[in-house]
Amino acid sequence: MNVYLIVIIASLVASWLLGLLSDLLTSRAMRPEPPSDFADVFDPATYARSQEYARASMRFSCVTETFNTATIIVLILAGAFNWLDLAVRSPALSPIPTGLAYIGSLALASALMSMPFEAYHTFVLENRFGFNTTTLRTFLLDRLKGVLLTSVLGGVLAAGVLFFFHEAGALAWLWCWGFAVAATLILTYVAPTWILPLFNKFTPMEAGELRTAIEEYARKNGFELSGIFVMDGSKRSTKGNAFFTGLGKRRRIALFDTLIKEMTTEEIVAVLAHEVGHAKLGHIRKRLVTGIAKTGLIFWLMSLFLNSRGLFDAFGMEHMSVYAGLIFFFLLYTPISMILSVLSNLSSRRHEFQADAFASKTTDSGGAAMISALKKLSAQNLSNLTPHPLTVWLEYGHPPVIDRVRALRAPAPAP
Repeated sequence: MNVYLIVIIASLVASWLLGLLSDLLTSRAMRPEPPSDFADVFDPATYARSQEYARASMRFSCVTETFNTATIIVLILAGAFNWLDLAVRSPALSPIPTGLAYIGSLALASALMSMPFEAYHTFVLENRFGFNTTTLRTFLLDRLKGVLLTSVLGGVLAAGVLFFFHEAGALAWLWCWGFAVAATLILTYVAPTWILPLFNKFTPMEAGELRTAIEEYARKNGFELSGIFVMDGSKRSTKGNAFFTGLGKRRRIALFDTLIKEMTTEEIVAVLAHEVGHAKLGHIRKRLVTGIAKTGLIFWLMSLFLNSRGLFDAFGMEHMSVYAGLIFFFLLYTPISMILSVLSNLSSRRHEFQADAFASKTTDSGGAAMISALKKLSAQNLSNLTPHPLTVWLEYGHPPVIDRVRALRAPAPAP
């Protein structure tokens, strides 16, 4: 049997099995009573509901991952990738339009297959637990906008990559790397102004106690903000959140209206302080550099396999092409992607602890407001308080909230 086919199918199955094992262990790790640290925000009914939500989410994840894994394997073994290749070749277009048609057809098919699962998650699962506020119109418009954005932005990126791999010879991967990094930086810079507003309304925060407190905190800590905005998160969900967008002088903070509704001024400032900590401690820069390096690694590895006849034989392909090779490489890349994801999550969890500590040191409450905010968010979002370590290791970019609270309560190390 083809060695590439063995590696790809084994990787897909291994990833699926790891997910199932992770969910099983997390389900068994659940306890009937909330941890004592959270007894003040999780009454018995709320805690039972959070566990029910976790189990329902894991069952949903199991079904979707099983479907996705089985679908990919069936398509590979049935020769569907070769059938599609012959279909897009029939008009006899040049390689780049043909490649865009091939990649676009697969992306569209993936979006259509995932839509029933997304609809179930939004209108059944999230609705059942009181989170969903999305209307059918908003749901459909979100998907339509997503398809259009992906077609335009993804099409430009894919066309550039195809062009360089066709025209740039042995150094094509370097040109692709530079092009992809430039595109990512540009999108990050313009997203707050041109892209995010397509999905949500961002309203400048009105003058008042909260805005004054945020601006005063930013001033004391030498952190420049180009704007403080309230995002209509309640348009889709009752869950709360906050985040920074943009780069440099276009950096701004967005607070969900659901977060503002549920938290005190002191708690919101603590959440902001955590995000400021990421910037002040260099986490954002480190993540950016790591992401750039990862992108370079991907393109270099890709260049090694794009002309491998064995890789195309694994998919039953009659013809070799750059555009099909891109798709096949990402399936072959699965085990490396898993390893890098685990390492990335490990680094991210470390950064979250550090940002929490920064918030504790730079706010007047000395960590009390951050603890209160974390606990409120966990109750509001029905977070699972006791995930199994394997689940944390595989999936969590943030530490479990109980670990964050206990770290904030721990005595500071001696200087």
